[in-house]
Amino acid sequence: MRYFRTLGATAFATATGLALLSTVFTGSATAEPVSADSATTPGLYAPTALVLTVGQGEHRGTATIVRAVTLACSPTPSGTHPAPVEACRELTEAKGDFTRLGTDAGSRHRPCTREWEPVTVTGDGVWQGKRVRWTATYGNGCELRAATGEGTVFAF
Repeated sequence: MRYFRTLGATAFATATGLALLSTVFTGSATAEPVSADSATTPGLYAPTALVLTVGQGEHRGTATIVRAVTLACSPTPSGTHPAPVEACRELTEAKGDFTRLGTDAGSRHRPCTREWEPVTVTGDGVWQGKRVRWTATYGNGCELRAATGEGTVFAF
């Protein structure tokens, strides 16, 4: 019985994928006039879609996730992130490198208490067509904010 269920799910996924690919390569059924501006805009773009999490704990595998959002930056900023436009702008400025977040801000040197309440943050998904899997652990929330330049990427 399990074989048929798996086969059915695989067949559905394959059919759905083929339908999406045919739409991408053949376009939609409705015809639209082409303007000079749209003629120079590429039809395909490198996808950017991320899942961002904030968890309590020292390690990615054992941290308790307390908040999670989605963030898509291509073709337009969207997702469940409360400030997708700003978060996408910050990630674009950092060239998709989470370790470069807030490097232009002076808040990296902000004083924080020495309390040990570890916060583990993750960023998983696709950034401009390339697979991303990033994690970092900070001593507390203040250190997280200081390290990311008081930015909006993990401010949710």
